[in-house]
Amino acid sequence: MTTPALTARAIADLVGGRLDGPEDIVLRRVRSLERAEGDALALCSGPRWTDALAASRAGAVLLPPTLHDAPGPSTRIVVSDPVRAMAAAAAVLHPPSAANAGIHPTATLGPQVALARGVEIGPHVVVGAGAVLGEGVILGPGVVVEAGVVIGAGSRLDAHVVVHAGSVLGARVWCKAGAVIGGQGFGFVSGTAGHVRVPQVGGCLLGDDVEVGSGSCVDRGSLDDTVIGRGTKIDNLVHVGHNVRIGEDCLLVAGVGVSGSTQVGNRVMLGGQAGLAGHLKIGDDARVGAQAGVISSIAPGTAVSGYPARPHREFLRAQAALYRLAEHVSALEALAKERTQDA
Repeated sequence: MTTPALTARAIADLVGGRLDGPEDIVLRRVRSLERAEGDALALCSGPRWTDALAASRAGAVLLPPTLHDAPGPSTRIVVSDPVRAMAAAAAVLHPPSAANAGIHPTATLGPQVALARGVEIGPHVVVGAGAVLGEGVILGPGVVVEAGVVIGAGSRLDAHVVVHAGSVLGARVWCKAGAVIGGQGFGFVSGTAGHVRVPQVGGCLLGDDVEVGSGSCVDRGSLDDTVIGRGTKIDNLVHVGHNVRIGEDCLLVAGVGVSGSTQVGNRVMLGGQAGLAGHLKIGDDARVGAQAGVISSIAPGTAVSGYPARPHREFLRAQAALYRLAEHVSALEALAKERTQDA
């Protein structure tokens, strides 16, 4: 495959930026300020990186208007949001691999599997009976797709992903290595006789443009379906329990756990290792801080943190008060000891 290349002028036009310096510089890749050479586009998003900018050998650099005159490479593209501009440029200079249509001889396909044009099926893949793979789907080594699963066009399952029966994946879904979609949920009736498993017979639905990180698990529903909305991105090592419904364009960062039957609105952000109890409602545009423990529903647009999770500013005030109190503990202990001796 030919390596993409763009001139500095072409990148400036692509991102809607103002180009200063030579416009015919040819750029073939993106790199950090420290590692960039003359064929690379680099990013300086703020003043904390001005030293690296001054020493950079990048062919061109994206930067905000406030750094327009900072020392550094002579070819620079000034744009209001350089991070977003870098994402757009990187998508062109480093496009994802297209499907290499074909079925590896070690793959196993069940009866009545439907394959659209351009599907790539890698080594040791197993595709169950009646599964449907859309145009350009890529199944990496060791992937298991169980019977009846539907996978939309342009989706990609990296090595050792497992998609269980009852799952439907939309278009352009990307499941990274080791993700498990539609596995049995954790549901039991407990009593003196032990723990009796509740059958998990619902489905698991992933909307268009969803990403699921490595080692993450999205369980199938118990009676209803588990649903991940369009455009939601799930990081590595995240667990989404049975019957959970997550809205569109949400971000679930590494280590998040969402307990069964919780409903998460649109554009919600869950920080790393946040935990949500079951049967809650998280409103649109809510923000949950890293390692927060959420045990009650959250109103739309609210930012919470801490355990138990509470409004972020309230949590910060409580922490500040606790730290101030700690300074007086020794004095209080001495006073208590003195009173005890006097008594």
